[in-house]
Amino acid sequence: MNKWLRKSLFVTISILTFGLVTPTQLMNQANANKITERDGVETAAPERNYVHSNNYVVESEFNREEFIQGLIKQAEIQSYQKFGTRIKPVIENEFREIILPNIERALEETATQFPESEVKNLTITEQPGAGLSEKIFNIKDSVSGKDILRFHVRRDNPPQEGYWFNFHYHTYHDQFHTHYELGSIYWAKNTPPKWMS
Repeated sequence: MNKWLRKSLFVTISILTFGLVTPTQLMNQANANKITERDGVETAAPERNYVHSNNYVVESEFNREEFIQGLIKQAEIQSYQKFGTRIKPVIENEFREIILPNIERALEETATQFPESEVKNLTITEQPGAGLSEKIFNIKDSVSGKDILRFHVRRDNPPQEGYWFNFHYHTYHDQFHTHYELGSIYWAKNTPPKWMS
């Protein structure tokens, strides 16, 4: 339909109904009637996940492994965001080889402690800490809003050794007191730039 004709029709319908009925509502109602007439019976779809595959609609079930892999991918993205453009190129390879597998292990171990109905509620925070903050990301329960794991990176400067990035995490089991080591990456003798710079 031509644009000017469609616009004219919309304006006319709006004027005739004093704005109580919008053309969009009429179109939605007409489409619903067509579907009902064609299918014969209108049924409500259950609330489930569906995947379109080869022109067939297939119900998909919650996949714990895919969910955990999604969390791990988000954790990697959050980490690189924290490193910023100045730190990331220097430590990216070591982070991927040393630290990321340990983050993956920690996430998998934590996920096994929850039943499937609760694993679905685990989410990752969206903003890492900038400047001198240790926070990389937290894993939290989206229903209760409570943190489950907190992943941090601390700058260590042992005498005569230069700067190191110490990656670790804390867990809610001990009220986030104990450091669980993920590994360390050497920076240099020079002071590293601030996070996210």
